[in-house]
Amino acid sequence: MSFIQQNIMQDAADADLIREYKASGKLDFLAALYQRYMNLVYGVCLKYFDEEASKDAVMQIFEELIDKLKVHEVQNFKSWLHVLSRNHCLMKLRAMKNKESRQVSIDDHPVVENEEIGHHVNGITLEDNLQSMEKCLETLPEEQKRSVDLFYLQEKSYREVSVITGYEMNKVKSYIQNGKRNLKICMEQQNV
Repeated sequence: MSFIQQNIMQDAADADLIREYKASGKLDFLAALYQRYMNLVYGVCLKYFDEEASKDAVMQIFEELIDKLKVHEVQNFKSWLHVLSRNHCLMKLRAMKNKESRQVSIDDHPVVENEEIGHHVNGITLEDNLQSMEKCLETLPEEQKRSVDLFYLQEKSYREVSVITGYEMNKVKSYIQNGKRNLKICMEQQNV
């Protein structure tokens, strides 16, 4: 990549780099974008892992981005990346916890073979629950969907949700409470 092109990429807005990456598929654009927030991703990973595991997670998250950024419409890359990083770390921790729950005793008889711990609940996997939640989120009224997304998925405070959406603070609290209840009802109906 030429020096001039590198400078242009450094000055480009996040949205421009995302658009260029989606259009061309060139990793240069994604790498330039990711470079801006690599310290943020590393900091998130350090909350969950030691330094070496955090460095590995930073690279794994970049690899996830290659596919995920092509299919998701991202309005605020920094917040979206923060959530993606946190979810990656949590999924890794769950996977590690599940491995530990399947340890084998000395005589090769399973000590714990409990599929329900952390991953499966009555035959429903975590992935099923996440897909169900995404579908149910789409069924919520727009105010509830937007408020729940900002509050739970993007970790905004009530005040921040109110500022971003323009909704009154009491309305935001109501939308979040009702949205959470409606999500729960919808997911229970889907998992029956």
